[in-house]
Amino acid sequence: MDVSSPRRTATRGRIDKRAAILDAAFTVFARRGYDQACVQEIADEAGVAKPTVYNHLTDKETLFRHATETVAEAVRTDSLAVVERLREPGELRAALADVGLGLLRIYSDDRSRALRRLTGSAGCSWVDEALADRFARLCLTGRLRQCDPAVAAEQFLALLTGPWEGRSRKESTVDIEAVVNAAVDTFLRAFGIAAPG
Repeated sequence: MDVSSPRRTATRGRIDKRAAILDAAFTVFARRGYDQACVQEIADEAGVAKPTVYNHLTDKETLFRHATETVAEAVRTDSLAVVERLREPGELRAALADVGLGLLRIYSDDRSRALRRLTGSAGCSWVDEALADRFARLCLTGRLRQCDPAVAAEQFLALLTGPWEGRSRKESTVDIEAVVNAAVDTFLRAFGIAAPG
């Protein structure tokens, strides 16, 4: 038995429709760019009428801003969840490789590439900050040598993302695991604790 009120159902439908419009908008902006994208194409992609798009988001600029903010928040959430894996105890090299692989997969996926292309933003300060926090804790527990955790985070991300900078989607055939392993090895040579002996 459905006990949801008609008002709650209408509100839920409005939220779902808005989400569909934002998803369609990002898809169209990613495919065509801001200048070439049109509201009618976004409406068609979302399966709604053009006036419905305007009812939810007043103009193309607002639509673009909300669509890119929505995707940026999803990328942020996914990335921070990956970085949180460094909280778990275990072998440091394996943990760094796991985090590196997760971050590089997010960084190199179509959604993130499109977001960087559309917004002109190459970096994500919140990933740097989250990694710096994790690295500071690893320094305090003696798992990394004493260092500036912000520099360590910046270096780790550069080692991961460097091979992808300036490559087109078709050129990104580099073995992602090989890149991560090389990045982790280099990072640990710079910031790791030398084994006794």
